[in-house]
Parts: sequence; structure tokens; C-alpha cells
Amino acid sequence: MPNSSSVSEFLLLAFADTRELQLLHFGLFLGIYLAALLGNGLILTAVACDHRLHTPMYFFLLNLAILDLGCISTTLPKAMANTLWDTRAISYEGCAAQVLFVFFLAGAEYSLLTVMAYDRYVAICKPLHYGSLLGSRACAQMAAAAWGSGFVHAVLHTANTFSLPLCQGNAVDQFFCEIPQILKLSCSNSYLREAGVLVVSVSLVFGCFVFIVLSYVQVFRAVLRMPSEQGRHKAFSMCLPHMVVVSLFVSTVMFAYLKRPSISFPSLDLMAAVLYSVVPPAVNPLIYSMRNQELKDALWKLMTRCVSDAANFQSASADDS
Repeated sequence: MPNSSSVSEFLLLAFADTRELQLLHFGLFLGIYLAALLGNGLILTAVACDHRLHTPMYFFLLNLAILDLGCISTTLPKAMANTLWDTRAISYEGCAAQVLFVFFLAGAEYSLLTVMAYDRYVAICKPLHYGSLLGSRACAQMAAAAWGSGFVHAVLHTANTFSLPLCQGNAVDQFFCEIPQILKLSCSNSYLREAGVLVVSVSLVFGCFVFIVLSYVQVFRAVLRMPSEQGRHKAFSMCLPHMVVVSLFVSTVMFAYLKRPSISFPSLDLMAAVLYSVVPPAVNPLIYSMRNQELKDALWKLMTRCVSDAANFQSASADDS
């Protein structure tokens, strides 16, 4: 039987068998990828360039945009390249790198979402202590802790997963290298060690989710006691997008990682992977900007400036000629 030392490459899941459908999937994912690059890139530029957005909430949103860009860039370009060139192969080292970066970026993103829930709790429930609890140093430390925790978990899971002997071939039933799918290739009971570590990690994820829910229970109680309807509207506008992002992320990740490896529903597995690795990076900019007037104003100001600069450049070029 082959083991991990004899596996030089893995075969990823193909989205379609016919060339026409393959090209259709390529075009669809290319559109999603470009939308994610554009949306997150605009948020990064707006937050960096507009001094009014230099606050803890937007600092964490900037970090979230960076993580989203990294997450979707780890999985989608390889899947698109395989679809375009009609291949399924990914090298052993490339697969390990995908697992490392997906776990790192997704873990850091979830930790950051937890920190963002704390930020909203302090802003609404303890506004007088906001400056002391969420100063620039505290924000930097919390962001660093989110990135660091994601990296530690990623190294642990990647090393643990790829130390397992692989006895069930090299076909991964997913469009990127995902730990539950790799565990299905391991020998009979050898996957139990990594499965146990995954359960512990998912338990921590659930614990963070409980913290987020309890934080928002306190937030909503405080919001409902606000006398001003405008104040309530603004508070809900800041909190509801975050709750939508967290709910989508947690539900799909728990579905993907809590199932036994022997239980396989290919279409559901594929949908869950797309929902937690592809959809959030593309829709998060829209979710966070749709109900956020400050961010919309900053984005409008940025686009207006870009159009004005382009017009001035074109006019100067015409004068020179």
C-alpha cells in the first residue's frame, strides 16, 4: 500500500467533466475572485487613506480584508488553473502549503471576528471605557494574537495531518486540500489522532461562538434601551453585518470539520467548502459597507478622487500633445 512518502501529488475534485462546463466554472470563479480582490482592495485603501476611519473597528476590518484576500487566493487560483488546463493535480508540497495557509488564515479570521465582537460590546455597552480598553496598543496586541493563534493551530494541524500514512490513494474529494478529505485517505484508525485534535479545535471555535453570542446579547439589550431611534439604527447597522458573517462562517466550518471522515456527501461537502472559503471573502466587503455610512462615504470619496485624478491626467496628456 502507498504511504505518505510515496505520494508525490494529489488529485483534486473536478467541478465538471465536459469542457464547456469547465470553462463556465472558470468564468464564474474568476468573476468571484476579481470581485473579492476589488472589494477588499477598496476597503484596504479606504481605511488606510481616510483618517476618519483610523479607529479600532476599521483597524480590525482592515485586518479582516487582508485575511479574506489571503484565504481566497490560497484556494481559488489553483482551482481555476486546474479547470482551465483540464487537470486535477497538485503537488504534495503544494497540498501541504494549502492546508497550512487555509487553516492559518481561516483560524486567524475567526479569532479576529471574536475580537470584533468584543470591540462592538465595549463600544456600545461600555462607551466611557472604550479609549482605555481599546487603545492603539491593545488593538495591535489583539490583532497580533488573532494572527498568532491562527498560525500556531495551522502548524499543529498541518504537521499532524501530513505525518499520517496514506493508504487510500491520492484523490481528494474537494477542490482544494482540506484536512477532513485528506483524513479519508489515511489508514484505518490512524486518522483518529488528527480527528481528536480537530474536535478540540472545533470546540474552541464553538466556545468563541458562545462568547460572540453572549456579547451580542448584551449589545442588543443595550441598544434596545437607547432612547434615540437614530442611535439604535446606527448600532444595529454596525452589529448586524458582523453577526451575518460569523453565522455563515461558523455553520459551514462546523459542518465541514465535525463530520466523520467516513461520512461523505460530495455535493454538500463542496457547497460547505465554497461557503466558508470562497463566498465570505467576496461578500464581506459588501456586507460591511452596505449598512455602514462612514465606509460608503469613504469609498465614494476614494472613487471620486480616482476619477478626478484620471481626468486631470488625461487632460494634462492632451495638453502636452
